[in-house]
Amino acid sequence: MNIAVLLGGISTERSISLKSGRAVANGLKNLGHNVFPIDPALGAAGLLMDLDMNNHIDPFTLEELAKFTPKSYLECLNSSLFDNIDVAFIVLHGKYGEDGLIQSLLELRGIPYTGSNVKSSALAMDKIHSKILFTASGVPTPAWTIIHPKDYDNYDFYKEIRSELGAKIVIKPNDQGSTIGVTVVETGNLDDIHTGIMEAAKYSKNVLIEKYIEGREMTVSLVGDNIFPIIEIIPEGGYYDYKHKYTKGQTEYQCPADLDEYLAEFTQNMADMAFRALGCYGFGRVDFRLDEDGQPFCLEVNTIPGFTETSLVPKAAAAVDIGFDELCQQIIDLALNKDKPFEETE
Repeated sequence: MNIAVLLGGISTERSISLKSGRAVANGLKNLGHNVFPIDPALGAAGLLMDLDMNNHIDPFTLEELAKFTPKSYLECLNSSLFDNIDVAFIVLHGKYGEDGLIQSLLELRGIPYTGSNVKSSALAMDKIHSKILFTASGVPTPAWTIIHPKDYDNYDFYKEIRSELGAKIVIKPNDQGSTIGVTVVETGNLDDIHTGIMEAAKYSKNVLIEKYIEGREMTVSLVGDNIFPIIEIIPEGGYYDYKHKYTKGQTEYQCPADLDEYLAEFTQNMADMAFRALGCYGFGRVDFRLDEDGQPFCLEVNTIPGFTETSLVPKAAAAVDIGFDELCQQIIDLALNKDKPFEETE
C-alpha cells in the first residue's frame, strides 16, 4: 500500500510532528508498506528523503515559522506527490494539521486519511467550543471564561474572573497544543494574569481562562472501539509543560493508573463521551484532571496526539500488548473503513 505520512507543517509543534512522523513512517515501513514522508510546509518539494536530518527539540518560534506560508499546503496537496497515494497518515500537530485544514484538502483530492473529519478536528482544536459541547453532553470540565482582545487590558474584568474562578487559574491560547503559550497563575496577582493573557494572545486571538483543578493528571487513549488503560502523568516538580512533556526523565508515567476499578471505568466512559461529543473518529487522546474528591474534569480532546514510540497513546496500547507497528496498522485500517456503511466495518 502507498501511504503518505504527513509531518512537519508550520505550527509551533513542528519539531514534535517531525519526530512523530519519523516514528510512524518507520513503523509502516516495518509492515512492508511503501511510505512517503511528506512535509506540506515545503510545498511540491515536500517529499523528505532523510527523516533523521532534523533533531530540533524546542518548539519552533513564531519568527522561525514566518518563513513558511499556508499556500505551500495547497501546492503540496495539488502536486504529483499524491497521485498514487492510497491513504494518508496525518501526524501534523497543531494549526493547519489538527484543525481540519489538511483534512479538507485531502477530501478534495479524494484521499482517505487517518483520524477525525474536518468538522470534528476543528471543534476539538477549538478549546472554547469543545468545552461548550462537553457541558452540553454531561462531561465535567473546569469552570472557564473567555478573554477577547477588547478585554486584554481590562483589570476590572480580571478581578471578576478571580472572584469567579479563584486565585489559581490556567490561561491558554484557544487553539494551541503542547502547552505552548500556557501560564498557570497561582496567586491571582492581576499583573501575572495580564502577562499570561498577553503570552497566550501571541498564539490565539481568543484566550481561555480555566479554574485550576488541584489533583492528578490523567489521560485516556482511544483507538476504534478500544479504550486503553488510563495513564497517570506525574511531572518531576512543576506542571506538565512543554519541557516536562518532551524532556526525558522529567515526567513519570504510570500505566495503568492507580485507580479503583469504578473510578477508572467512570473516567474511561467520560473520555468516550467527550470523544463522541465532538464527533471524533479513529483515534485520539482525552486529557483530565482528577480532583482530590476523585472527580475527573475533562480538559481537552487531542485528535492527533504525539506519536513517537514513547508517546502516551503507544504507551497505553503497549499496556494491552499492542505494539507500535500494529497500532499504526490499526489506525490505517480505521481510515480505510471510515466512509463504509456500518455493516461493512464489522
